[in-house]
Amino acid sequence: MKKLLIALVAVSILTSCSKQQARKPVSYTSNNFMKESIARNKQLIANEEKLISDVIKKDSINSYIASNKGYWYKYITKVNDSTPFPKRGDIAFFDYEVKNMLNKIIYTKDENRPQQYYVDKQEMITGLQDGIKLMKKGETVTFLFPSHMAFGYHGDDKKIGSNQPLIYTVTLNDIKIDSTNTK
Repeated sequence: MKKLLIALVAVSILTSCSKQQARKPVSYTSNNFMKESIARNKQLIANEEKLISDVIKKDSINSYIASNKGYWYKYITKVNDSTPFPKRGDIAFFDYEVKNMLNKIIYTKDENRPQQYYVDKQEMITGLQDGIKLMKKGETVTFLFPSHMAFGYHGDDKKIGSNQPLIYTVTLNDIKIDSTNTK
């Protein structure tokens, strides 16, 4: 009797499972949210590019270079020697100052010094991660970062607000070459 009962339960489970079909999700979404989000982001980028363009136009004495990553920079002090650029695994020692697009200081060099960055192995804002690798020891460079290359929509929870493009002036003081890096 016990075997018969087990067999009936097994057969009923197998037959009920085989007739089941997958349900379609009940959630309904429209493309409106995505379209509105894309439009907002395009407008945000256009506004930030205008602010950066205005800064560049006001500084007609210097030449700015457009990076392939979406930010601009100029050399304050340029080293023409054939010294190395920092690369993955090296340690970059630097100081920097942060300003808003109105050239008002947000963080001074004294508040931020000294900085030590393990190139491509440590978290840092995207703009600086890339910008440091364009510098040689002894150079000072001013970077104009759109917000997506800096602190983005979140800010830094202190002095930098949401979606704020920034001006960074960075001095690369030294590079400790990674002796294990053979590339």
